[in-house]
Amino acid sequence: MKRIIGKPGKAMSDKGGKRAKKGLGAEQDLPSPAVHTALRPHLRVLGTEITLLEQLRVRAERDLGIDITFEMLDFLSAQCKAATEPDAFDIYDQCFHNVDIVWFWRAIQPIDTQRISLWGEVNELTKSGRISAYAPMGRGDAPVNKLYVQPGLSLGPLQSGRISMLPTVHNFDSFAYLPDLFPGADPGDASWSWLLDERAKGRLALVDEPAIGVFDAALACEARGDIRFADIGNMTAPEIDKLMTLLSARRREGYFCGLWKTAAESAELMADGRAAIQSMWSPGTSALMRAGVPIREAVPREGYRAWHGGMCLSARLSGRLLDVAYEYLNWWLSGWPGAVMARQGYYMSVPERVRDALPPEEWDYWYEGAPASRDLPGTDGEITVRAGSLRPGGSYRERASHIAVWNTTMDEHNYLVRRWSQFAAACAR
Repeated sequence: MKRIIGKPGKAMSDKGGKRAKKGLGAEQDLPSPAVHTALRPHLRVLGTEITLLEQLRVRAERDLGIDITFEMLDFLSAQCKAATEPDAFDIYDQCFHNVDIVWFWRAIQPIDTQRISLWGEVNELTKSGRISAYAPMGRGDAPVNKLYVQPGLSLGPLQSGRISMLPTVHNFDSFAYLPDLFPGADPGDASWSWLLDERAKGRLALVDEPAIGVFDAALACEARGDIRFADIGNMTAPEIDKLMTLLSARRREGYFCGLWKTAAESAELMADGRAAIQSMWSPGTSALMRAGVPIREAVPREGYRAWHGGMCLSARLSGRLLDVAYEYLNWWLSGWPGAVMARQGYYMSVPERVRDALPPEEWDYWYEGAPASRDLPGTDGEITVRAGSLRPGGSYRERASHIAVWNTTMDEHNYLVRRWSQFAAACAR
């Protein structure tokens, strides 16, 4: 699905303008600036639903005095366009596990950290790969492994003054389930193996992105003892074959009710009763909570599947527009954007700036793991969190200390994509 946001008029969709059901990720029609003049710089931002929110675009235009267009695609489509059409965007807003390909094709340019005013405040989870010296790094592509530009223009963890992507939003994902699927089960003692429990047969859904959904499936199979990976973050071709054979067998047995690409699709799968357990992103969880669907967000004993987003500069940027792009990157670290992201359940790489921009009761719930002292709003202003609720998994530091694996583009990624595509096509039949 493709959407262009920021041109005069309402957001456009290549699906005939269809909207998600009310309360389940419906788009917000916020006012756009009435005048777009040729004198104002115009930034084109290519990305996904994670961060391309209309209220952020409108506020950035106002704060920076520029025009901004958002082009929203799914993960794979955004990555493909960024790699093959570097003239089509100025800012690439994606995730670290998607940066390898666009960097390989030199579609993006290094970011000078001296031009990032708050670079010194970016936290250790990004810069060193762990929230503290005692926390596990997690397997796979921890952001630090793709962060710094190395001699010879490779990417790696050795600190330098140039980076591939400005670290911004991140989270620690798991799965959600309907409580009647596992009566009496404690979400805090959940296991990824629950995804393939016989009680989930016919009501299981996964995210349809091989660098993400495959790890949910791999964690489930490993937790069940069906397979043991030498390195779950970098599977070999035989390991991929064995995993996909296991998933294909489950498909033939009728375990899967579908695959999804967006948070809105995941919410609809669970709201209409087709799915009872599935991969879940925070916006989908929030949409279901708003709609009154009684889901449980698991805290897997094996650890979370983590991801980290960020922003890249097009290789074609130069002159005044490059300066404007740096202003946009710095704006993202200013605090207010992070407060909006917190209401969507996401963390920011500069948490202290977010603390300054959030009311104390919102900070306490989203970052400190405290019970909500009052009803709390989501990004659209509607109540998402009810007073007394606790965020599953605890505080930011607790959740960041419980990472099993990061979303990853593995060495055998191309082979994985072929095998996953075959599986997804069979699920769709």
